[in-house]
Amino acid sequence: MIAHLQGRMVEKTPTGVVIDCNGVGYDVNISLHTYSLLPDSDNIKLYTFLQVKEDAHTLFGFAEKAERELFKLLLSVSGVGASTARTMLSSLEPKQIIHSIATADVVTIQSIKGIGSKTAQRVILDLKDKVLKLYDLGEVSVSGYNTNREEALSALEVLGFNKKLAEKVIDKIVKDDPGAGVETIIKLALKNL
Repeated sequence: MIAHLQGRMVEKTPTGVVIDCNGVGYDVNISLHTYSLLPDSDNIKLYTFLQVKEDAHTLFGFAEKAERELFKLLLSVSGVGASTARTMLSSLEPKQIIHSIATADVVTIQSIKGIGSKTAQRVILDLKDKVLKLYDLGEVSVSGYNTNREEALSALEVLGFNKKLAEKVIDKIVKDDPGAGVETIIKLALKNL
């Protein structure tokens, strides 16, 4: 309904701004990411998303269109509401969230306050394909943090193997073949445990 607002910034806090548009003041909720991108000048333009509920109409503002689109994607996930999506965008840069979803990095998403293991996994499950298509990432390679390694380790722990022992075996497999998939790592690890 309201695609963007352009006007004079009357109030500014880390969680919201009031924008005066020709005499009408709009109270707009923002993320810390948007707050960091707000200009020093009084005149600003924010891309907006209006959430309509039975008891409230809430306006969310974003400095970049890409952040607004990511916000909408996050809202499409069951169990993720507007406040959780805003917390996610305040805790991590949009690029970090996109990368974490694309690489199935549960630990990074789970590090956000209020996001548990199940919600993090649901976000990845629901949005991975959309994120890969939308941002034209293809299959993203992970450097440093290896999610395949972590998933394989988790699976072996569930199967009852000792974590330290499984870690040693998996680290050797990943060192020999950094591009190994989860299934391959698990199969090779089972042979060596």
